[in-house]
Amino acid sequence: MGPGNRPLDLEWLEDFIALAETGNFSRAAQVRSIAQPAFSRHIRALEEWVGVDLFDRSAHPAALTAAGKRFEPLLKELLAGLEAARIKARAAHDMAAASLRFAATHVLSLTFFPRWLGSVESRLSLGPIQTISDSSQACEDLMLQRRVQFVLCHGHAGAPGRLDEGQYPVLRLSEDVLVPVSAPDAQGAPLHALGTAQPPSVLAYSEASGLGRIMRAIQDSEFGKDFASSLSVVFTAHHAALLRTMALEGRGLAWLPMSLVADDLHTGALADAGKGAWRVPVEIRLYRQVANMAPVAEALWQLVSDGSPTP
Repeated sequence: MGPGNRPLDLEWLEDFIALAETGNFSRAAQVRSIAQPAFSRHIRALEEWVGVDLFDRSAHPAALTAAGKRFEPLLKELLAGLEAARIKARAAHDMAAASLRFAATHVLSLTFFPRWLGSVESRLSLGPIQTISDSSQACEDLMLQRRVQFVLCHGHAGAPGRLDEGQYPVLRLSEDVLVPVSAPDAQGAPLHALGTAQPPSVLAYSEASGLGRIMRAIQDSEFGKDFASSLSVVFTAHHAALLRTMALEGRGLAWLPMSLVADDLHTGALADAGKGAWRVPVEIRLYRQVANMAPVAEALWQLVSDGSPTP
């Protein structure tokens, strides 16, 4: 906005450059492909917006005033900046339209996603990929806001999430299982075990965690209605990787995905706190946007739908 809050028309700026270069109203109007009276009105309107005369009309050809000479290089820099901004914005839009945008829960972004993506790339050229790693709740938010095309997360039929309620298309990519694990004692037995008289110290998932939603939804039906109340929760987080660290330090037992703790169980860094019981089978799922996506995203979905490559 200029003096008196008058609006500025960007066309006037291009008209100014044309007149400054030609010094002739008629020729400049031809260059701009508009009638001369309209062109003259544009120049006058720009001068009114600036608040001073930019051209000396008594000179032949029309010459820039001192104010006009100061205005011209700044205006050319502004127009060049606007054009560069337009080009960069379009390039960013084109890249975003062509790229794949995933949201993956923390644990799957560390364990499953890299290998699965590699198996997909062996069969399909994907181009640029953007990945956001966050809690299940945050990943759902990104999908609902249409900021990502795909969400990779754990799921369970007994614990539907917001994407299930919204009827987002989903594929089961693989299976996983939540295993109660604990650091071992000197004899290799779990420090915190289930099925004993002493209520175990539990490292639990927060409300934002999809694995926590699954555990809360199924534990009473799977393990008994009084099971949850028999636990002593000593620590809460929505990152399975953080719960694993706390478990390794002997702080309690946690239900962790086998995909995360298989090596720990194999080496003895963690022990099965349920001795093969109290396990929760889960699915590794891929959700997609309901609406049509970029061609490369649709091609990925079709490829996975046809054969679900797994690591």
